Amino acid sequence: MEPSKKDHLHPLLADDSESSSQADHRCQPEKPKAPEVHTQPGLNKYALAGAILASTNSVLLGYDIGVMSGASLFIREDFNLSSTQVEILVGSLNVCSLIGSLASGKTSDIIGRRYTIVLAALTFLIGALLTGLAPSFPFLLAGRLVAGIGVGYSLMIAPVYVAELSPALTRGFLTSLPEVFINGGILLGYISNYALSGIPQNMNWRLMLGLAALPAIAVALGVLAMPESPRWLVMKGRLDEATQVLIRTSETKEEAELRLKEIAKAASLLHASTSSNNWHGQGVWRELLVRPTKPIRRILIAAIGVNFFMQASGNDAVVYYSPEVFREAGIHNKRHLVGVTILMGIAKTFFVLVSALFLDRHGRRPLLLLGSFGMAISLAALGFGSKFLEYSSERPEWAIALCVVAVCSAASFFSIGLGPITWVYSSEIFPMRLRAQGSSLAIGVNRLVSGLVAMTFLSISREITFGGMFFALAGVMLVGTIFFYFNLPETKGKSLEEIGALFEDERDEHQMLLS
Repeated sequence: MEPSKKDHLHPLLADDSESSSQADHRCQPEKPKAPEVHTQPGLNKYALAGAILASTNSVLLGYDIGVMSGASLFIREDFNLSSTQVEILVGSLNVCSLIGSLASGKTSDIIGRRYTIVLAALTFLIGALLTGLAPSFPFLLAGRLVAGIGVGYSLMIAPVYVAELSPALTRGFLTSLPEVFINGGILLGYISNYALSGIPQNMNWRLMLGLAALPAIAVALGVLAMPESPRWLVMKGRLDEATQVLIRTSETKEEAELRLKEIAKAASLLHASTSSNNWHGQGVWRELLVRPTKPIRRILIAAIGVNFFMQASGNDAVVYYSPEVFREAGIHNKRHLVGVTILMGIAKTFFVLVSALFLDRHGRRPLLLLGSFGMAISLAALGFGSKFLEYSSERPEWAIALCVVAVCSAASFFSIGLGPITWVYSSEIFPMRLRAQGSSLAIGVNRLVSGLVAMTFLSISREITFGGMFFALAGVMLVGTIFFYFNLPETKGKSLEEIGALFEDERDEHQMLLS
């Protein structure tokens, strides 16, 4: 006798199919339904631990951004580099991270999210050792290129992994942890610069760069304690393993059951569209770029747009070259230059923590719009202060203070809005079958724009002055705020499987019904 379809169901998925037959034998009236799962946004400890371990990878990029702002001062003198060579050295990591971010989507669909995190850490470890031991500029540049590939892998996989592991009502906080760790890494880089700036010049920058190997080793070892993404496990047909992860990352068995059913429903649509259950991400690029539906096109525009404006804001370049900006403002002592950047690092770290704590309470849109508009105002103030100092021979203290405060303010507003929310949106708005490779495409744009801005920031500033550059960036952020208002819906409190409906409209639904 052929086994029934129900025999093949996982126990959690089978509950629904049995419930109707059980109801027929009940004599007593049906009990009132229990309150909906997730009424209280409790923070699951197992999900938090997995998110922290995955986000530790992001320390690598943050540390590099922070440490290069100071190390480049000493590298320039040690190797006698020109401004153009410094720009290439700084920006090369971001450009090469494009390779890692584009490759990470397909890689994680094949080998899983966990082992992609290990691959990212090991690649960055090799790059950190090469840069710390570099005997010449070409050798140093090669180390930056290798480290960049690792950074690209890390930037894509950490938010996607955390989003797929997290319950809906705490996903905003947990998925913003990579940005928290990036800012923590930036602060550690600044502190490293300040602490090591007093030792001989031919050694200090090597130690600054080489210390990046330590968090890479910690990540590679820490991944042994991390679970695999339950959504990746379901896509691979490994329901028992997915169930165990969901039970541990949910507050109740009922919550785990609800999450598994939503994921399994999405996975069944995926398997129905392919000829085999052994799916490795095939056909995704065609669906994203060649024949996207209207909802997918809207998702792609939103994801690429938020990543574009994140880097077109010039935040990374301002952080990388903050000593140059402060030097132009009138602060010339190297130790003082590095010391002022620590203030900026503290401000960034504090405000990204504030944003992370409020993301699930107040939503993504309010914080994103506040942060973007605040950046536009701060950059305009920085442009005004820089222009005033440019035409003033006396360099008044209030103008120098305005520049320092405006830089810290712009960095803080970035940490409230674009910093954490870009990673949250990028990892949660794509459907499950497109999430890894869709996120890798959006973050690839992020890294490309970041590299171009970093490699041209000083050159453009020499042509139009720092003041002109900051006025231009203020204009970019004003345009970005308008883009976010019209293109990015609120995703607070919704499961990853529900978010796709936000990008559909009534006409799309009507056409789907007709077809």
